[in-house]
Amino acid sequence: MTETVRLGTIAGVRVGLHWSVLGIVVLLVFGLAGGLLPEQFPGEPAAAYILAALVATALFVLSLLAHEVGHAVVATRNGIEVEGITLWLLGGVAGLRGEAKDAATDFRIAGVGPLISLGLGGVFLAATWASITLDAPDLVSGVLGYLTTINVLLALFNLIPAAPLDGGRILRAMLWAWRGDRPQAQIWSARAGRVFGLILIALGLFSLFSDYGGGLWWILIGLFVVTMASAEEHHARMGAVLAGLRARDIMTADPDTADPDQDVAEFVHDVAMVRRHSAFPLLRPGGEVQGMVTLNRIRSVPREQHSETTLGEISCPIADVPVIRPDELVSDILVRLSGCADGRALVMDGGRLVGIISPSDVSRAVSLRGIGVDDFNGADLTYRRGSDMGSPRS
Repeated sequence: MTETVRLGTIAGVRVGLHWSVLGIVVLLVFGLAGGLLPEQFPGEPAAAYILAALVATALFVLSLLAHEVGHAVVATRNGIEVEGITLWLLGGVAGLRGEAKDAATDFRIAGVGPLISLGLGGVFLAATWASITLDAPDLVSGVLGYLTTINVLLALFNLIPAAPLDGGRILRAMLWAWRGDRPQAQIWSARAGRVFGLILIALGLFSLFSDYGGGLWWILIGLFVVTMASAEEHHARMGAVLAGLRARDIMTADPDTADPDQDVAEFVHDVAMVRRHSAFPLLRPGGEVQGMVTLNRIRSVPREQHSETTLGEISCPIADVPVIRPDELVSDILVRLSGCADGRALVMDGGRLVGIISPSDVSRAVSLRGIGVDDFNGADLTYRRGSDMGSPRS
């Protein structure tokens, strides 16, 4: 999930918003101001309902952020780097660089989110009681009560043992501790997630055709759960196949680079037409990596603008490109091969670009494992320009 707007950092973790977060904001504001609050607390001016809805929505988004920050802080304290937190339509995502080293750590990282949501529910419950005791306006008590309920429901929903929910992570940790096989535990929790997502879709369809309301929302959540659970199972199976391999084992070493100040027309004529790559890291003269340009991004530029558009202007900025170390496990980086870099990652060693990993690199490693190649230390499996193994495909 790529952020659209960067908010800053919390506890040293980058925080951003995806554009789709506007969806939940609009739904909550209109739902509260135009329906729930006027029905339960009639007689107030329209402006009061709108203000109350905006405050409730802002506090709920902050509650989601606190939930994800909890995951990020616990992960950091257990030696797992966090790329950032992105809030979007259906909640938030904390991007972890790597996986927990043991089941206990996995359990702690997963469990802290629902615990924080329950804690926030308790805080808002206390605030609701205080507002009633102090004879505050009913609308104020109603908003606080709503935030109590929604945080508790958020915690309970996330505790359902189905990936990609926190409960699915907890289930994975418990199965991992029991059987000692993390990939298999992840596969089981992902399958549970698919079943749960299909149940949500079925309930949504029933609600939609029975005029109970809310059916589309349940269908949307169900589709999200099924999609994410299926992706987790795929990554788990890939991770099992690639177990033990590190980035340096499969990367394309010394990739061809491009100048960010070069215009698109010159690049297409002099580089893209004669190279077989489809992605090029952009390097400044001093060796600083500015970002990455792909043929897909170039394709989005109208041909009449090629001569007046530089590669740097259309590149995927380095902040959005997965950057990994040569010794990182391939199984830990699979979930990060997405976003504007078109499934690629740059391999950096001490600030110096040493390689690039593309989907074809991963596919080749999977194929080699599939035909029984297990000793990757005994063979040079990197694609090198001019080698007998052919031209690199980045």
